[in-house]
Amino acid sequence: MKGGIALIVHNDQSLHLPASVLTIGALDGVHIGHQTLINRAKKRAEELKVPLVVYTFDPPPKVYFLNNRFLTTLPEKLKRLSILGADHVVVASFDSGYLNREASSFLAELSLLNPIEIWIGPDFHFGKNKQGNVYTLSECFTVHVLEPVRCRLGDIVSSSRIRQLLEEKRFLEAELLLGWQTLAGKQERVTFSFNR
Repeated sequence: MKGGIALIVHNDQSLHLPASVLTIGALDGVHIGHQTLINRAKKRAEELKVPLVVYTFDPPPKVYFLNNRFLTTLPEKLKRLSILGADHVVVASFDSGYLNREASSFLAELSLLNPIEIWIGPDFHFGKNKQGNVYTLSECFTVHVLEPVRCRLGDIVSSSRIRQLLEEKRFLEAELLLGWQTLAGKQERVTFSFNR
C-alpha cells in the first residue's frame, strides 16, 4: 500500500492460502529474539515469493496462566509485526476453549496455510496438555528452529527476562532487549485490515 504497510489480521481457523512461510509464537513485546525469528522467516518468504504469516495468541499464554503483565497490547504487537514485514497475522484467542484444542486440530489448521517452511523457537508446544512439540510439527511440515538469541552478557533474551528487568526498574536494559529504540527511525504509517 502506498505510504504504508498493509497487514491483514485474521481469527484462527479462518485463513486459507496456497502457500506461505509461517512463524508461530506468543511474541509478547516482539523483542529482539522475536525480531530475529521473524526476520529469518521474512527473508525465506521473499526468496520463495510467498506471504509471511505470523500466528500469535491474545492474550499470550504466560499472561493467561500466570497473570503476567503484557509487554505490548495487541494493537502495538500488530504494528510491530507489520513493521517487520508480516503479510498476514492470525490472532488466536487464548482462552479455556483454545486450551482444550487437540494438537491434531492445530495441525489441520496449519495445513490450510500450506506452509513451505515453519519457523519457531526451541520451546514450542501446542495442543491440549502440550501434546504437540517441535518433533510433532516436524512430522507434518518443514520446520526450522531458531536457537535462543542471547544479549551481549550471554543471557537468553525472553519476555520473562524483560518482565523481570521491568520489575527491578532496570528500564534501559529492558528497552535494549525489546529492541524497538533501534527501529525508531524505521517507523512507518501502518494500515491494518481486520478479517476477523
